[in-house]
Amino acid sequence: MTIRVWGYQDEYAAERDEILDAVDTVFGSGRLVLAGSVRSFEEEFAARHGVRHCVGVDNGTNAVKLGLEALGVGPGDEVITVSNTAAPTVVAIAGTGATPVFADVREDYYLMDVSQVEAAITPRTRCLLPVHLYGQCVDMAPLAELAARHGLAVLEDCAQAHGARHHGRTAGTMGTAAAFSFYPTKVLGAYGDGGAVLTSDAEVDRRLRRLRYYGMEERYYVTDLPAHNSRLDEVQAEILRRKLHRLDTYVTARREIAQRYAEGLGDTDLVLPETAPGNDHVHYVYVVRHPRRDAIIEALRERDIELNISYPWPVHTMTGFAYLGYREGSLPVTERLAREIFSLPMYPSLAPEAQDRVIEALREVLKALS
Repeated sequence: MTIRVWGYQDEYAAERDEILDAVDTVFGSGRLVLAGSVRSFEEEFAARHGVRHCVGVDNGTNAVKLGLEALGVGPGDEVITVSNTAAPTVVAIAGTGATPVFADVREDYYLMDVSQVEAAITPRTRCLLPVHLYGQCVDMAPLAELAARHGLAVLEDCAQAHGARHHGRTAGTMGTAAAFSFYPTKVLGAYGDGGAVLTSDAEVDRRLRRLRYYGMEERYYVTDLPAHNSRLDEVQAEILRRKLHRLDTYVTARREIAQRYAEGLGDTDLVLPETAPGNDHVHYVYVVRHPRRDAIIEALRERDIELNISYPWPVHTMTGFAYLGYREGSLPVTERLAREIFSLPMYPSLAPEAQDRVIEALREVLKALS
């Protein structure tokens, strides 16, 4: 039997009755768009984070895009982020008409190197966009200080960090606003697309609600442009409500899997993930490094074990972003990581025996390659 890098069927089997009840609740409600389930999820997700407002949107990419637009980012502006991220982060920046500007990442944690950010700030910089990657947070205190000193907004990309904490503060509560994805693979995943933006700024909240609904505050009357049709679906919202109370359970399972990998692979020449000081890691993905990455992936594929690369191409090297003018060597740590990193299977319902099979296969392959 193939071991997938991610799967949901076992989790669905365990939660099936509640998931189907969520669907039935929405279909029986008489309201299918921006109704009670979306409102309730927004209230509950905001309350869990201790912020005032949550605005549900249709996906994580638009959570970033609308979050930026609500913060006033648009054509002519610059947004500083990282190239070692999922491309949608940067697609969303470009979608506002702003220019993405990249800082390199740290060699140890693969997160934004905050010490490089100030050198990237120009008079056109409007927002800093840290990506809480792989399940842990960027070092936010110096970034927040930098933003305050330069009068910049901070939008946290929390797509991979549901439930992560940094010096006691939850991901999504340390900036001006925060964008979340509920894509099915996420720590808190829907059964389809979904996203949300958190903020405690009342005006940002009002802008977000107009942006996701054609620029309207009242039906049929547009007050603001740009505007979108970017509403969180009622069914996905109700499913997320049911899963939200299980978030701590999901995180605990992921941490147990990460610990099992660390114990089983700690004496190999794989570079295992490190947790930055002050971080509570939720292990959205378990990313390791090895100079013979591609040979390892192929060898495990022959053993019916899927691995993944998160991410094989730094965003600044993609042809779609060639207009930004970055050359090979511009972000040396990011580029080096892209040649070596790969992800092991990671999801809460991954059985211990499956994980043992991954560990055993990796040990055999690494020994053969040494």
